[in-house]
Amino acid sequence: MALLPVAEALKRVLASATPLGTELIGLRQALGRTLAEHIEARVDNPPFDASAMDGYAVRAVDVPQVPTILTMIGESGAGRPFSGEIAPGDTVRIFTGAPLPTRSDAVVIQENTSADGSRITIQDPVKPGDNVRPTGQDFRKGQRLLEKGKRLTARDILLAAAAGHATLPVVRRPIVALLSTGDELVEPGTELGQGQISASNSFGLAAVVEAAGGEARVLGIARDTLQSLAAALDQAAGADVLVTIGGASVGDHDLVRPALEKAGAKLDFYKIAMRPGKPLFFGSRTIGGSRQHCLGLPGNPVSSLICSRVFLVPLIGRLLGREAPLESIDAVLAEPLPANGSREHYMRARLDLSTSPARAAPFKNQDSGLITALQNADCLIVVPADAPAQAAGTPVKVLKLDI
Repeated sequence: MALLPVAEALKRVLASATPLGTELIGLRQALGRTLAEHIEARVDNPPFDASAMDGYAVRAVDVPQVPTILTMIGESGAGRPFSGEIAPGDTVRIFTGAPLPTRSDAVVIQENTSADGSRITIQDPVKPGDNVRPTGQDFRKGQRLLEKGKRLTARDILLAAAAGHATLPVVRRPIVALLSTGDELVEPGTELGQGQISASNSFGLAAVVEAAGGEARVLGIARDTLQSLAAALDQAAGADVLVTIGGASVGDHDLVRPALEKAGAKLDFYKIAMRPGKPLFFGSRTIGGSRQHCLGLPGNPVSSLICSRVFLVPLIGRLLGREAPLESIDAVLAEPLPANGSREHYMRARLDLSTSPARAAPFKNQDSGLITALQNADCLIVVPADAPAQAAGTPVKVLKLDI
């Protein structure tokens, strides 16, 4: 049976997912969350004509020439506005951010004046609007400021607060259950016995999930028996996505797919034309009355993390209501590449952005057992299936390893 191309596999994964429900949260909890609705301003900003400088509020018409002497009749400070109005020949001492007094239309900066008691000499010409931030200069009440589907940054939260929002509607974070499988696995920090290795995948993948905007739930390690797997799969109730790690191939001890099918999962596809990551599967099951996406990743840590970048991160994005394509960038090869085989190859590489176009240097050793090479990489060169040998300088697509 022909292996499923990566693009088709990803298309099926994303087509299966729809955005989750909405919840209202406070601004202090909003960083990194995804907006469920457009956000409009509830107030004008600034909400009044405000002084942009320390100085004197005047009517520009009262300064037809310089020098001109005006009479100071009061003071306007931030949060302490002048309660009266300016009459002809009057001025008000004003500070940055303070409301302009009624009938004034300009501010003369302090450096362009001199004071003798209440007699203020204006020394520079004045025109209406000088040093004034008019009402709504930044944004107006009812103006759309933030788009639905946006992942909120510190700048977005600042804007929302200034626009009068104390809470924001966001998409519920998808809960992603992570289940490691294998008799050889022990928790990190445990002294290794013969044939044992540290279970690293779930920790790396939990970080991937949370960086992508999901909530990771680590289920621990299931042993290579149907009984152990069945018990572990029951613990995934309530998760929107179940990610199994390892046991996805066809060996005698690769029991994850049979265990999932016994637990009600229906697989959409199994095995993809991807290197590393061939033994990957995807499907869904109904558990606790809710649909749960089931993604089976290879047990090899490098393969697992690369596959999570290609499939799991976009899936989480789609569940959050964001557009979730694989956003590649254009680059050229810094070194030649040999001809590729029948699977799309995601090669670990370093990206040099100091040149135009950017240059991607593939690592010489692409052994999928080298975790240090994955850690040192900052991108993946996407080499199409059956691509011929490529010389240095050949254009390529590059996927950033931003996980």
